[in-house]
Amino acid sequence: MVFSREEIKGALARWNRAWNNHDLNGVMELFHDEVLFENWTGGKAKGKEALRQAWTPWFENHGGFRFTEEETFIDEAEQKVLYRWQLDWPSFEKGYEGRPERRRGVDVLHFRDGKIIRKLTYSKTSVEIDGERVPLSAAAL
Repeated sequence: MVFSREEIKGALARWNRAWNNHDLNGVMELFHDEVLFENWTGGKAKGKEALRQAWTPWFENHGGFRFTEEETFIDEAEQKVLYRWQLDWPSFEKGYEGRPERRRGVDVLHFRDGKIIRKLTYSKTSVEIDGERVPLSAAAL
């Protein structure tokens, strides 16, 4: 199955709603069973169930995180997406725990058979906490 540009846009809109509703099942619907995920710290999860297990605690203790789409580039022919986002959530950075944090990053998404087969996440090396720029510390997946 090859998605059209409009199908990719629609799938990403549903996916973003699931993220912002803290609906792990809804988020997982768009992932291929053989997904490879790499986060901004270099942490990896291979396979849909491994990713679900890695994300379950995060979704259970989400603190009201919210993703805002800033820009999306879609390559229909290659079935790839560059998704630039902003994440607002309570900080986990040492010394700033629980304070409002804004993080910006990019996801590189590869689709196969109408599902995300690869999700590579990159983040800026600093975050904004209460309007102050703070260097990012690495954390586990």
